[in-house]
Amino acid sequence: MGKVEYWDIYDKNKQLTGRTMLRNDWCLADDEYHLTVLGVVRHTDGRFLITKRVMTKAWAPGWWEVSGGACMAGEKSEDAVLREVEEETGLKVTAEQREYLFTYHRENPGEGDNYFVDIYRFTLDFDESDLDLQLEETAGYMLATLDEIKAFAEQGIFLHYDSIKRAFED
Repeated sequence: MGKVEYWDIYDKNKQLTGRTMLRNDWCLADDEYHLTVLGVVRHTDGRFLITKRVMTKAWAPGWWEVSGGACMAGEKSEDAVLREVEEETGLKVTAEQREYLFTYHRENPGEGDNYFVDIYRFTLDFDESDLDLQLEETAGYMLATLDEIKAFAEQGIFLHYDSIKRAFED
């Protein structure tokens, strides 16, 4: 069994409360949140690195997404996104390549799972041979154009598209 992971608990103003929760222990009150990050990776040619979720995922199996995950207790959002992108894609992105875009939040009243999502974008030149996908999480990848991403979204198989679509534009 892996190590036990804890997440910080934030208030509705995205301020730390000083308390933590066990990973995936959906115990949050309606005005409490945990923090996640998404890292949109844009190739210098304008295409985006997207990955396909493994079919064994309990939620949204086979859907397309960008790299991301939860911030661990004590971890800053800007560090978590570097870690998540590297863990999931093998790309060693740097703070200099990181651009904070925006934050959105999701409330699931009564479910104990409210969260903030900090969205970052990385623009870099990389070769597909640089990728080292996390196989327990990822069933494949593609370098997709904005139109291809929009097509997946229209099919209803691109995770969080409506919340993050601004990250693919400019």
